[in-house]
Amino acid sequence: MNFTEIAKIRQSCRKYDPTRPVEEEKLAAVLEATRLAPSACNGQPYHLTVCKGEAAQAVSGCVMGMGMNKFAADAPVLIVLSEEPYVKTAALGAKVKGNDYRSMDIGIAAAYLTAEAATQGLGTCILGWFDDEKIRSICALERPVRLVITLGYAAQGDPLRPKKRKAQEELVTFKDKI
Repeated sequence: MNFTEIAKIRQSCRKYDPTRPVEEEKLAAVLEATRLAPSACNGQPYHLTVCKGEAAQAVSGCVMGMGMNKFAADAPVLIVLSEEPYVKTAALGAKVKGNDYRSMDIGIAAAYLTAEAATQGLGTCILGWFDDEKIRSICALERPVRLVITLGYAAQGDPLRPKKRKAQEELVTFKDKI
């Protein structure tokens, strides 16, 4: 499967099969792909906390405020991405250039994680709606949570939905002269 094929099959899963656990070798492959993701100065300013069982249920309760993300209760694995400090060179670059490299790096890691999950036949959903304080308490984290990713097998009959994306002409400009 090439990358474009992966991009076409990867979607936000909102209906998991709670009876089907994620095999350890598939979880390991997802985590290894995430470990290999590029980051500013190779600093990897994030930490992944893999929650299964009771911990997954507790964290899922932290992403369902105001009726959001109810499907998370059925995901057998929730991966919490929290931030870590920059390495010195990335910290200097972020300050000098005014760029938030840590957020970029976390986004890239999430993209690698979800792409590899798709190749493993697993569904994912990247969640930005959560109770940071409660998750930090459950996972014993000192630093802010930035994303929570649900991981598991899609429920049978959960169809591949058509992609709704802007046309390439709206997203891309070609320039060969200034």
